[in-house]
Amino acid sequence: MKIKVNPTLVAVPMAFLYKVLTKTLRFEVEGLENLTEIMDRNDPVMLALWHNELFSLTSYGMTKKFPYVTMASDSRDGQIITETLERVGYKVARGSSTRGGVKAILGMTRMMKKEGLIGVITVDGPKGPRHKVKQGILAIAQKTDSLIIPMRGYVENPLVFKKSWDRFEVAKPFCRCKVFLGTAFKVTDQKLSPEVLDLEAAKLETIMLNLGSGF
Repeated sequence: MKIKVNPTLVAVPMAFLYKVLTKTLRFEVEGLENLTEIMDRNDPVMLALWHNELFSLTSYGMTKKFPYVTMASDSRDGQIITETLERVGYKVARGSSTRGGVKAILGMTRMMKKEGLIGVITVDGPKGPRHKVKQGILAIAQKTDSLIIPMRGYVENPLVFKKSWDRFEVAKPFCRCKVFLGTAFKVTDQKLSPEVLDLEAAKLETIMLNLGSGF
């Protein structure tokens, strides 16, 4: 018999531990002005992240307390992630590229427009390929007329889950994390045909791969 765990019972301690760990991390940041200048103009903006750097960059995002919205799947695991993120200050649109993707894109688009939130997307998630930009962020950015800020996080001596598809990284307590925010990327005004999407995704991918440096 499969036992169903109440997501709240998992999310509450996870969020607590996440907040405690975040307070121990030492962030070194370059390019924050690329984001804040856009926010000062009240222009819509999105952050593009790699999935394996999600832990450290979400932690850094918590410290800034900006108004974020991200996506999580419609699965039970997604419910746990949603409740955890909401407890650390993020809003969440449910769905993913594998389950309810259109629903999530529409939900995020609506929340960004209505509430003026910063969209946060792991552009190679949820299942890869690793460091390959998928096209969802381009569609949302065009629909919301948003600029995209590429964002990277390099963690000092991280715990790496080597068997995961993305080699997911978790920051250890009291470690240093280098955060880089790149120059704003503007999606083309052209109709997003498959060919145009491929070109735009390749441009963003190149920018992200070349952004910043590790330890």
